[in-house]
Amino acid sequence: MSIQLDEHGLVPAIAQDINTKEVLMLGYVNPSAISRTLQSGEVWFYSRSREDLWHKGEESGNHMRLKNAYIDCDGDTLLFQVEPEGPACHTGEQTCFFAPLPNEVQYETKEWGAGLLDELFAVIQDRKRALPEGSYTTSLFQAGLSKVAQKVIEEAGESALAAVQREKPQLAEEIADLFYHVLVMLAASDTSPSEVWQVLRERQK
Repeated sequence: MSIQLDEHGLVPAIAQDINTKEVLMLGYVNPSAISRTLQSGEVWFYSRSREDLWHKGEESGNHMRLKNAYIDCDGDTLLFQVEPEGPACHTGEQTCFFAPLPNEVQYETKEWGAGLLDELFAVIQDRKRALPEGSYTTSLFQAGLSKVAQKVIEEAGESALAAVQREKPQLAEEIADLFYHVLVMLAASDTSPSEVWQVLRERQK
């Protein structure tokens, strides 16, 4: 059975105490985290906030030793049965699931990763169809593909320069500009980001 990764290349993984059967926590893993978990015998996750691999217990020392790993019937959730070497939660609680769900629930939304690029591309496509006056995106489409490509080259150069000069805040801004102009170039070329994502997926194999 294949593991079904989400649009961010991740799959949720539940950690369960193999002895007590208590659910300790839920994290996300990507293929690299899964590989390290299986090879090392200790659980690794992918930190969405740090956008990097995370060895469970790397700071607290509360590692989780993997005993069994299962995939659910839909292939979109993993279960790690573990022997914990201490509390699972960063608060010091044995499990991350210690707070009861209130009757009135509040919600927060966090936008990140390729999903945000897809949303931005949808806006760009709408600008391409409507060509609203006063829109910078409209001016790019009206200038033609060569002008858009030139802007991509300019933004790539500015991004590289910011990286070399170690100007971290400016680098984030330049990369954002580069991403935007690349998306405009894709739209002007009648190409979608999903085609790019597919190429990247194939290169992971």
